[in-house]
Amino acid sequence: MSIPKNPDPAKLVISLFMNNKDIFEPALLELKGLFGEVDMVSSWFNFDYTDYYYSEMGSPLFRKVVAFKELINQSDLAQIKEKTNLLEKQWAGASTLNRSLNIDPGYLLLSRFILATGKDYSHRIYIGRGIYADLTLIYKKGGFKSLEWTYPDYASKEMCDFLEQVRAEYANDLKQSR
Repeated sequence: MSIPKNPDPAKLVISLFMNNKDIFEPALLELKGLFGEVDMVSSWFNFDYTDYYYSEMGSPLFRKVVAFKELINQSDLAQIKEKTNLLEKQWAGASTLNRSLNIDPGYLLLSRFILATGKDYSHRIYIGRGIYADLTLIYKKGGFKSLEWTYPDYASKEMCDFLEQVRAEYANDLKQSR
């Protein structure tokens, strides 16, 4: 018989992509207000893996990823996605297109990277409030590995390298919290 236990806290990681780099700093300020101190911020990521968002957001698009200092309960991911959805709606009013900012929250554990989404699919698990958890990357044999459904931008070497830096910081955070 398996005995239930509380899961480890997770490292909150939020990806932002936008049609104007000037949006990043004010959006980050709002995210800090919601989720606290920032631990790490990526450099700008290339966003030429897909044109899926171009009709809605224009092009070119720019992405940064932010990791937050305070660890979260894994069960909070649906509520976090609701908060980031509201923030996206606030920014939509400033755009001449449908939206100017896309915010993808997720969390990182030593073994995996999960993203929150409102879209159901075979590999996504419902976590409540209309939100699903997407197993995006797994950590295996010393590095993050993509899965057949991992979006190409999350499978990129640059993204995995950044997430490995976040993972190292998260490992330190876990040691300090125990």
